[in-house]
Amino acid sequence: MKVYEKAPAKINLLLDVLRKREDGYHDVEMVMTMVDLADRLEMEELPRDTIIISSQAGYIPLDEKNLAFQAAKLIKERYEVKQGVYIHLDKKIPVAAGLAGGSSDAAATLRGLNRLWKLGIPDEELQVLGAELGSDVPFCVTGGTAIARGRGEALEMIEQPPQCWVVLAKPPINVSTADVYGRLRASQITEHPSLDQMRRAIQIQSFQGVCESLGNVLEDVTLPLHPEVQQLKDAMLRLGAEGVLMSGSGPTVFGLVSKESKIARIYNGLRGFCKEVYAVRLLG
Repeated sequence: MKVYEKAPAKINLLLDVLRKREDGYHDVEMVMTMVDLADRLEMEELPRDTIIISSQAGYIPLDEKNLAFQAAKLIKERYEVKQGVYIHLDKKIPVAAGLAGGSSDAAATLRGLNRLWKLGIPDEELQVLGAELGSDVPFCVTGGTAIARGRGEALEMIEQPPQCWVVLAKPPINVSTADVYGRLRASQITEHPSLDQMRRAIQIQSFQGVCESLGNVLEDVTLPLHPEVQQLKDAMLRLGAEGVLMSGSGPTVFGLVSKESKIARIYNGLRGFCKEVYAVRLLG
C-alpha cells in the first residue's frame, strides 16, 4: 500500500515578536496561510523496521537531519510501530527560505503515516506531536489560515484571506532562522504590525486591507544583513505587486497581486534578480 501527501508552502502575512521567553524561544503573533507551491511525498510500508528517504533534490539531507525522517521516527516510537517506511520526497519548495518547507514535509509525513498505518490519530494530537519537531509543524498539519501564538504552536483558525495571486522570489542565499532570532532584540522593537487590523481585513475580505496590514518584524534583522532582500522588495513594488513582504526569517519575498494580467510582467522582471521565482495562488 502507498499513500500520497501534498506539503504546501506557507507565508506569513504578519509576524510579530512580543518578547523573549525564559526557555530561549520567543513569544510570537503570526498570521499564516498556505500557497499552491508544494512538495509531494509518497510513502510505502517496508517489512523491516527502518526508515528510508529518497529525493530527486541533491541538496537536502536524507538522514536524521531531515524533518520528515524525524517525523517518521517520532510517530514510530510514540505509537510503537514496528513496520518500516520508504518515503520519496519530491522537493519543489526552496530550502532555508522562510516558507516552512521542512515543517510542511514533517506535517505531511505525520498525516501520511497516520493513514498508512491506520493509527486513527486525531489532528489535534498530530499537532501536539508536530510541536515537538518545530514551531511551524502544528500549523502545517491542518493548513488553512491561522493566527499562531506562543512559539507558533497555539493556533486559532480564521477565515481564508481574499483570493489572489502570490509571486514568490528567493534570492540565491540561505538564511538561518535561529541566527535571525538570535540577533533580534525583542525589547527594542519600536513598531509592531497590527494583528487586529489584519484580522479585520481578512474578515471583511478586503484585499487592499490585507496588503496595508502586512508586517514582519524580522525584516529589521534580515534586511540589513542581506540587502538583496530589500532590493527584491523594491523591485516587486516597482513591477506592480500590491502588497510585498519577506516571509518568515527570509530570504524569500512574496508579493500579493489582485489581477492575473500583472503576473507575467512581475514574474519576468524578477527573473532578472534571481532564478527561483514562482507565481502561485493562495490555497483556498
